[in-house]
This record gives sequence, C-alpha cells and structure tokens, in this order.
Amino acid sequence: MNLKFKSITGFLTFFIVLLTMPIGHAIMVLVQIIFGEFYQFPAAILLGLVGFIFLMVGMGKENETTATWYGFFSGLFLWTGWVEFSFVYFAHHLNIPPEMVDGNIVTKPEYLILPSSIGLLLATGSFFFLNSQTRCRFFIWFHKNLKLNVKKISEKGISNVARITAIETIYVIWTFYVLLMIAYDPVLFGNYHWFTYCIFFGSLIWSVFLFLRLIRINKIALAVRYAIPTVVIFWNSIEILGRWNFFEEIWIMPEEYSLELTLIFLAFIIAFMISFFISKQDNKIV
Repeated sequence: MNLKFKSITGFLTFFIVLLTMPIGHAIMVLVQIIFGEFYQFPAAILLGLVGFIFLMVGMGKENETTATWYGFFSGLFLWTGWVEFSFVYFAHHLNIPPEMVDGNIVTKPEYLILPSSIGLLLATGSFFFLNSQTRCRFFIWFHKNLKLNVKKISEKGISNVARITAIETIYVIWTFYVLLMIAYDPVLFGNYHWFTYCIFFGSLIWSVFLFLRLIRINKIALAVRYAIPTVVIFWNSIEILGRWNFFEEIWIMPEEYSLELTLIFLAFIIAFMISFFISKQDNKIV
C-alpha cells in the first residue's frame, strides 16, 4: 500500500464512522415519519432483519475489511431496528410520557425506559469482560492491572470478524446510551450536574487519546474496529452539547434539514468508497 494512503487510514475510518451517527439518528426519525405510529414497528422489524442478513453475509466473507464493514452496518441496523424501536414500542404501549422542560420535549419516552436495561447490559457484558481472548484494550487493561486470573481456552479456528464487529457496535452504543440517560435523569443527576460535566470532559479527553492511537493504525479493518468506540465516546460530548442547546441537532429533524443531511450522506458514500480503494492489498484472514 502506498505510504501516503497509510497516513490517512485512521482519519478516514474515524470520519466514516462519525458520519454514521447523524445518519443513524435521521433514519430512525424518518422511519417514524414515513410509516406513522403503527407501521413504524413492522418497518423497524424489517430494518433489523436487514442487519441480521448483513451479519449472515459478513460471516461468510474471507476478506477482513469486507467482513468488518458488514459487521459494523449489521450492528447499526440491529441496534436501530430491533433494539431502539423495541423501547419505542413499549414506551408507547405503556403510555409513558416524555420528559418536558418549559413545554418542550427534552427526552423521548423510549429513552426514559432505556436505563432499565442496565442489568442486562452488565450481566451479558461480564461474559465479554472475562473472555481471555478479548481484543478490547479497555478490558485487557483491567485484566493486567487488576491481575485477574482469566484462564486461557484452547484456540481452534478463528473468531469471526463480522460477528465481533457487530456485537462491539451494539454494546458500545448501548453502554453509553445508558450512561447518558442516567446522567440526564433529574432525580439522579441532571443536565448540569457535575457528573454530566465529568462525562462530557471525560469523553472528550478519552476520545482524543483513542484518536491519537487510531491515526497510527495502517490497516483499514483494524482501524474501523478501533474507530467504533473512538467515535461513540466522542459522540457523548456531541450529545451533551446538544442537550445543553449549544447547537440544533439537525439529525433529529430530517424533514427540516434534508439538504444538510443529504450532503452528510454523500460525504459518507464518498469516504466509504475511498476506504475500499485504500484497502486494495490482500486482507484475507489467515
């Protein structure tokens, strides 16, 4: 691979994954607008099914870069279609009202019940945390510094890249969604509580640290998997700034900002195509 391409791999993957954040928000809102109160749920089921198909196809790919991208988009579609809309459905089913401030909706009902999944998040997350074969540097740091006796298991074959990327995407988004909703809860903390400020500045600093490591990665597939947590952690700060009314979140109003979101989508397509041009080298898993 040409050296000048290697130098932009981390930047490019960060940019691509970053663009999926507003696009994902906009898709969810558009599904609700286009299909209405009732038909949005069948549409969401189909959206999740697309993610499942992506995962099945990705698991059959030998090229690591291709498998990684399939896994990433699978995770996004599964999260949006099956996870987020399940909260929307039951919030609607249980008639949970939104959180209002000065007559404006600041938190939709589905996000108010999302923190109730924290027990499931921690219970299932412990399985991944205690996995001796984890490649998560965050988990590995705890294994080493807490001297955890995580026994090695026999390694036969290889871990499937698409499956790992999909579950990473879901868990990272899920974890920080729960964290933000807990921080926003006025009973526990609130929008302007010191805890929320800590999340804002902590996420900013942490994402910069991760980004500086990301831009040293030359391999597209690895860079994508590293960019996922980097972007989601950085997005915490973006979400909080929106909560503090520093700017208007155009991705939750696609009907009003169609031009801007179209340009974001076009930028995403162009960057995504460039990533495949850069990764022409043989990326087959061995």
